[in-house]
Amino acid sequence: MQWELTFLGTGAGRPTKERNVSAVGLSLEQESSWYLFDCGEGTQRQIMQSGLSGGKLGTIFISHLHGDHYYGLPGLLDSRKMDRITKPLTIYGPKGIRAFLDCVMDRSEKKLGYPLHIVEYDINQEIAFPHFGLKVLPLRHSIESHAFYIKEYTISNRLDEAKLRTAGLPPSSLYGELKQGRMVTFEGRDYDPNDYLLDPIEGRSLIVAGDNSEPEMLGDYLNDLDLLVHECTYTQEVFDHLPVKILHTTARELGRSAEAHHIKNLIATHISPRYRSSGKYTVGMLEEEIREKYRGGLWIAEDFMSYRL
Repeated sequence: MQWELTFLGTGAGRPTKERNVSAVGLSLEQESSWYLFDCGEGTQRQIMQSGLSGGKLGTIFISHLHGDHYYGLPGLLDSRKMDRITKPLTIYGPKGIRAFLDCVMDRSEKKLGYPLHIVEYDINQEIAFPHFGLKVLPLRHSIESHAFYIKEYTISNRLDEAKLRTAGLPPSSLYGELKQGRMVTFEGRDYDPNDYLLDPIEGRSLIVAGDNSEPEMLGDYLNDLDLLVHECTYTQEVFDHLPVKILHTTARELGRSAEAHHIKNLIATHISPRYRSSGKYTVGMLEEEIREKYRGGLWIAEDFMSYRL
């Protein structure tokens, strides 16, 4: 079962010629709808240039109320109306997101024409979705910011169908009974589910984090994580020489935490505009600094790049 992350915006603070601001989509092979994490200015245009369908977007998570993470919402909501999309949309965000959207809709006198559900979450709140559970975790930033810990449900009722057929039980509704842990009888023979259930498949785990100056804030949730998507705004040298320190993570700190917690894969995003493909400060400098500490799978996110789990 394939999961795919599509980065729609990977820059910090403001758009540049190379990067738009924060937004990442999560698609699950088992679901027709997809999920969006943050929605910076221009995200709807980024969606149109990606392989994602705006009409199939079902859920949006906003990590915090800095403009580069949610100013794209009004335009996206309005365009859905003009495209005559009637599919319901749910937005999960911190306290204040409802007042913001209510103000936009009221001042522009917009009637969306589709159900819009706004949920203001709490820290440590757990939310169940069809194929995973999500938990809201606190981060350290200049305003309240959050990460989303996603844990795929463990699959524990898989049958060894080849073994069953060899034993004389062909596919039928009785397979469903065995999956529920019930003994079944077929042509005078009893079949014990414990004899035909495969080992459980542990669900994958990932974190999509908003702005955060201390990766260690995520604590034990980082341990043996399959994938961490985390900001990496500066190299350490640049950060140390900033006249005003801003609460963001450096490449060195991100690499150190990722290695200490044995994170299997790391995608660094939220890149400062000063880092470009060429020039005095390059994206490669961020990668090199992370690599000084971290030995796992590493990618520096680029707009429109997709990563499969």
